[in-house]
Amino acid sequence: MRKSSTLICAPIMAESVAKMVVEIGRAEAVGADLVEIRLDHLKVFNCNQDVKTLIDQSPLPTLFTYRPKWEGGQYDGDEKSRLDALRLAMELGADYIDVELQVAQEFIDSIQDKKPEKLKVIVSSHNYQETPSVEALGNLVAKIQATGADIVKIATFALDITDVARIFQITVHSQVSNVPIIGLVMGERGLISRILCAKFGGYLTFGTIDSGTVSAPGQPTIKDILHLYNFRQIGPDTKVFGIIGKPVSHSKSPILHNEGFKSVGFNGVYVHLLVDDIAKFLKTYSSADFAGFSVTIPHKEAALKCCDEVDSVAKSIGAINCIIRRPTDGKLYGLNTDYVGAISAIEDGLRGSLNSSLVSGSPLAGRLFVVIGAGGAGKALAYGAKQKGARIVIANRTYDRAREIADTIGGQALSISDLDKFHPEDGMILANTTSIGMQPKVNETPISKHALRSYALVFDAVYTPKITRLLKEAEESGAIVVSGSEMFIGQAYEQFERFTGLPAPKELFRKVVESTS
Repeated sequence: MRKSSTLICAPIMAESVAKMVVEIGRAEAVGADLVEIRLDHLKVFNCNQDVKTLIDQSPLPTLFTYRPKWEGGQYDGDEKSRLDALRLAMELGADYIDVELQVAQEFIDSIQDKKPEKLKVIVSSHNYQETPSVEALGNLVAKIQATGADIVKIATFALDITDVARIFQITVHSQVSNVPIIGLVMGERGLISRILCAKFGGYLTFGTIDSGTVSAPGQPTIKDILHLYNFRQIGPDTKVFGIIGKPVSHSKSPILHNEGFKSVGFNGVYVHLLVDDIAKFLKTYSSADFAGFSVTIPHKEAALKCCDEVDSVAKSIGAINCIIRRPTDGKLYGLNTDYVGAISAIEDGLRGSLNSSLVSGSPLAGRLFVVIGAGGAGKALAYGAKQKGARIVIANRTYDRAREIADTIGGQALSISDLDKFHPEDGMILANTTSIGMQPKVNETPISKHALRSYALVFDAVYTPKITRLLKEAEESGAIVVSGSEMFIGQAYEQFERFTGLPAPKELFRKVVESTS
């Protein structure tokens, strides 16, 4: 059963009517509720014949848009022909017409007595530069309503993810005054506007049939809207979770947590959050609706400073990877689940290579444990290994930063450039916690292959790709390798349980990670 009445619209932007008809069929097959027919993309347009064909051949409700260049579209001809084509679409049975605010009054006046009962006129305004203030947006909504619009459409651009909050505010406010509104924010930082409009009461969202074929920057695919974000299950009471990072689009956390939520019947949605300034983000999205976050590079240390309370282990590490908003008082509680997953995966790898009956305690005890990277994840792993009795070496691009952490935890510091010459003993452990080797830079590695001969086990926190160049070369050098997906799964278990208060579906998590790697 769907919780939200928000519709999913597929933009149809083919260059011929025949191709458009095919695309409309595909839109229906992937689950769209209606199609936006972009007449401005047609290379040849025979108005009377083509509009009739498109309406007759569409199994879905149709929205006709003939976007001029001055509003970000392709049409470059005279206004009369353009508006005549939209009036014809109305007469032939279109369900919606999109007309730009600049010409809306004139257009609506011209159809006053001819408008069919079922037709809804969407009056739209596009701002490709920024998202104005709440006050300016409120005035814009009033101006659009005054034209006689049936539905208000505002599309703005996100310079920062906090811009989207203003569109949510306007969307909610419009519900109160009973104005159907489409409020969307373009760009990667605006992605949540396209998913959470279902929670805040937006009239529709746009989703593409194929990835990469977008009618505006930042549009997700219909497949992702429906199956990754479980869009039909998002409603006013849905709790919002997400992964805060920069970059963040590579993260598989949304797949994992949304599949988990679905499997246990938890009313939540987990989204990608491209965040530039975490303090500003947390201050802006401070309502109980935004219930918890995972935190990744580069925000793990800054996030700690934003929390009202921090778990003692995370405090020692100086970094967190999880924030929970306490339902009782709205306070932010920070913790670190990074090191648990990684350290136990490394221990399991070592135990597998040893006769485990001869090992009491941790197989890390007494080992030299070299951590590459001095960020939040590096600190977490160094702290976790130290607790297990390992001797710690921190290698980092900037030596001073490595020295700082080594002094705090109690260990040695190295510059990353000295790693190739560093082999005081054999049987060491290497853990890369930087993004070196992550997609798209899959040919990079933090250490040369010949230096890997001194290591018994190599762990890489990067999990896209699953087998990085570092792991491939380590395996060829005879080391045990542990992929970052192990750390990813381990930290996700604990976060899921904190988010939901329910046991994590561990088998499902492992299956999801294996099927997506």
